[in-house]
Amino acid sequence: MYNPLIHKKPYGASFMDEPTTITFPLSESFSAGEVSLFLRKEDKQIRIAPVERTKKDGEDIFVFKFHAPEWGIWHYRFEAETPFGTKYFGQSADGTAICGEWLPEWQLTVAKFDYITPEWAKGGIIYHVFADRFCKAGERPFDKSGTLHKDWYEDPVVVNPGEEYKADDYFGGNIKGIISKLDYLKSLGVTILYLSPIFESWSNHRYDTADYFKIDSLFGDEEEFKELLAECKNKGISVMLDGVFNHTGSDSIYFNKNGRYDSLGAYQSKESPYYDWYYFYDFPESYHCWWGCTVVPTVNKSNPSYRKMILGEGGVIEKWTKMGVKGWRLDVVDELPVDFMDELRKAVKRADPECLIIGEVWEDASTKISYDRWRPYFMGEQLDGVTNYPFKEAIINYAITGNALEFKRKVGSILQNYPKQSLDVLLNMLSSHDTVRIINSLSEYPIDGTSKKERAGIKIQGSFLERAKRRLYLAAALQYTLPGIPCLYYGDEAGLTGYEDPINRRTYPWGREDKELIEFFKKLGGIRHELKEEMLGETVFLNEGGLLAFERVNKDKKIRVYVNNSKATYSVPLDGKYLDMWEGAEMDSQVSLTPYSFKILKKIQN
Repeated sequence: MYNPLIHKKPYGASFMDEPTTITFPLSESFSAGEVSLFLRKEDKQIRIAPVERTKKDGEDIFVFKFHAPEWGIWHYRFEAETPFGTKYFGQSADGTAICGEWLPEWQLTVAKFDYITPEWAKGGIIYHVFADRFCKAGERPFDKSGTLHKDWYEDPVVVNPGEEYKADDYFGGNIKGIISKLDYLKSLGVTILYLSPIFESWSNHRYDTADYFKIDSLFGDEEEFKELLAECKNKGISVMLDGVFNHTGSDSIYFNKNGRYDSLGAYQSKESPYYDWYYFYDFPESYHCWWGCTVVPTVNKSNPSYRKMILGEGGVIEKWTKMGVKGWRLDVVDELPVDFMDELRKAVKRADPECLIIGEVWEDASTKISYDRWRPYFMGEQLDGVTNYPFKEAIINYAITGNALEFKRKVGSILQNYPKQSLDVLLNMLSSHDTVRIINSLSEYPIDGTSKKERAGIKIQGSFLERAKRRLYLAAALQYTLPGIPCLYYGDEAGLTGYEDPINRRTYPWGREDKELIEFFKKLGGIRHELKEEMLGETVFLNEGGLLAFERVNKDKKIRVYVNNSKATYSVPLDGKYLDMWEGAEMDSQVSLTPYSFKILKKIQN
């Protein structure tokens, strides 16, 4: 049975400068004569004949070797001439081959060249901090127009639909607070600290940038940020910033709608040097903004002076990257023009060739279309990796339903479609500042008909909490062993709960943590570091009945991951001696999984 994760080389996407080799095994019962691979891209179709045919274990083995004539997204299928007529082979529900008609084809992503992604980031762990809500140490001047919570443990301000949400209540999380907790992050195995926006702005989320060259005064100052970079480096932790380049704040030095700044903003005058940065329909009150939100006017990313400020010499990217920032997470990257992204990558890599570039994408990024244009994120000239929402949804769905076939379909398609070097640096989250907290997702607490304010008051406890935690153990085991870099959203490891924004942005519960969960994530993080080389290997799913099982194979190193999301107990045979990384026990004949459990096994002997 053809399996693209096994029978296609290179693993994942292909490249223009090297051949693709596909091995197609077919049962001898078909008595196949001529077998062809059909490669298709839009209205182009190419028939490819096998270069080799052999027999093995009751199968005819056909080997195809070819170069795709151009880069981009191709699709392929197989056809076999048999005594029973032409047989067509396409993709089954789990991604393997099946005989039939009108079947889905496989995708073949062909990148321009075999590019490099930062090796230092691979095999690590990301910790995502919402800057205002993680930790506060000392006092910073409060110069905002909103309010500063006096009680760290209060809930954020929540409003119902139709009411104005200003995002102007603050808790004062700051740089000094983060520095004070670096040892804690280190104990979790964190290697990358990903910060939500930290530049000057007038909201608690700071996605409405007011000045790209200044650290927000409530968060800290530039000297403190340099201290954070140095302290992180000493502990083997790199810092990644959130780059928000699609829009600015209306209350910014560039737009200046509120007249806060002495300079002439685009809202104030057509003579402003920033006027052409924005799209005015009826100056000054009507202008293009992100999702109709007037506090974040959209920027014309093709404007030369804007590009120079962000991407040019002495610009935003160069300043912070050369200061020591090792990564950029690009907000709403699909809003950034293709040529802007080409230039952005050049600017980042010019400042630091080892700097990591992650784009915010919610779908399969290899086929992403935005504004009627395909986005060439993985062609070697734009992103290193993306926010991996497809894995997130697959993991959560499996943790709730136990449907292993659907999990393999969703995850397998990403493994097929992305280049291996980008698979290694995907940002794999279970929740984020834009989504419901993982405990809430997995609890399946009934919330139909509730208002946002009512949801803010819901406490996940009792049997709902027990179920959520049981599922979270399985979900995290998958998150930490699949290709990519697991990303812990601050507080998830401490049992923090919350539904949609802003409830999912509560403060970290210092002194009120779920200690059991924290110890679990510390141990899981330690196992991941012990298995760093294996985590850079290829991924192959195993057929083990009711279990979800897969291998990570890197040359002579291999691990097996088994997850049992059912009430049954399973015992499966092993192909050698393995070490149970959680229990520390060796096993050489079989492994048993009790209900709702997982195993991470390292092969130590054939």
